[in-house]
Amino acid sequence: MSRAAPAGVPADLIPAIAECERVTRTRARNFWYGLKLTPEPQRSAMYAIYAWMREADDLADAEGIPDDERVRRIAQFRHDTDAALAGRPPGGRATWRALAWVAANHELAPRDFHDMLDGQLGDVGVVRCETWDDLRGFCYRVASTVGLVCIRVWGHSDGAAQALAVDRGIAFQLTNILRDYREDFDLGRVYLPAEDFRRMDLTPEALRAWSSPAQCAEFMRAQCDRAEQFFLRSAPLDAMITPSCRPTLWAMTEIYRGILGRVHARPDAVVGPGRVRLPAWRKAWIAFRARRMAGASR
Repeated sequence: MSRAAPAGVPADLIPAIAECERVTRTRARNFWYGLKLTPEPQRSAMYAIYAWMREADDLADAEGIPDDERVRRIAQFRHDTDAALAGRPPGGRATWRALAWVAANHELAPRDFHDMLDGQLGDVGVVRCETWDDLRGFCYRVASTVGLVCIRVWGHSDGAAQALAVDRGIAFQLTNILRDYREDFDLGRVYLPAEDFRRMDLTPEALRAWSSPAQCAEFMRAQCDRAEQFFLRSAPLDAMITPSCRPTLWAMTEIYRGILGRVHARPDAVVGPGRVRLPAWRKAWIAFRARRMAGASR
C-alpha cells in the first residue's frame, strides 16, 4: 500500500521525506518525539533539515578517515548544499531533493547552513576552547544556526525571535557538551573553556578522572548555571512561534532542560559509564503535555 502524501508535500517527494523521517527517528529520538507534534508541512520540512544536519555531523565525526579527507568531504557537501538551496538538488538523493523542496517553500538563509558547516570543520581533529567566547562561537555555529533555521520553518511573530533562537540554541548545545563530557574527552575534544579550568585550579584530565570530587562538582554546577541562564534568557521565544508549532519547541526544551537538571543534581554522572538521560516516565509526561498543547492549538 502506498503511503499517503502528508498535507502540503508533493506526492513525488514522499519517498525522500520518508527517508528523512527514518533518519530522524533512528538517530535522534528526542527530536523525533518533538517533531511528530509539528503540523504538516512543517513536520516534513523539519525531517529534511534534521537529515541534512545528521549527514553534516557524520562527515566531521567519521572514524578512521584522515582529517584532510574529512575537510574535503565537508567542502563537497557545502557545494552540494548550495546547489540544493538554489533548487538544483545534486544526484537525486533524498536529502538533497527534500532540502530543495524546503528551500523553495521557506525563506532559508544559506549563511545559516554555511555557519553550521564551519562548526563541523571546527570539530575535525583535536578540539580545545580557550575562552568562553570561543565556546560561545562554537555553540552558535553548530546549534544557534539550527534554531534560526527552525524558526524560519515554523514561523514567528516578532523580529526579536532570531536573537532568542540564538540563545536557545546555545542552551541546548551547552547541555549537550556537559552531558557528553566523557565521550568527547575520550575523542580528544574538550569544549569547556580552558580559562574556566584554570580559574578552578582544575584540568580536563582531573575532571574526566573525577579526582577531586567536590572541586569537580562545583565546576560542573557552574557550567550548568551558565546553560540555565541561556534557557531563562530565551524564555520569551516560545510565545513568538506560530501557535501550532509551539508544542514542538516546548517539548524539546523540556527534554533538554530536564537533562541539564539531572547533570546539576548528579554532576559526576557525566564521567560515568552511561549517558545522562531522562527517565521514561518523564518523557511520557512531556509527550502527554505536548500532545494536549498541540490539540488545543488546533
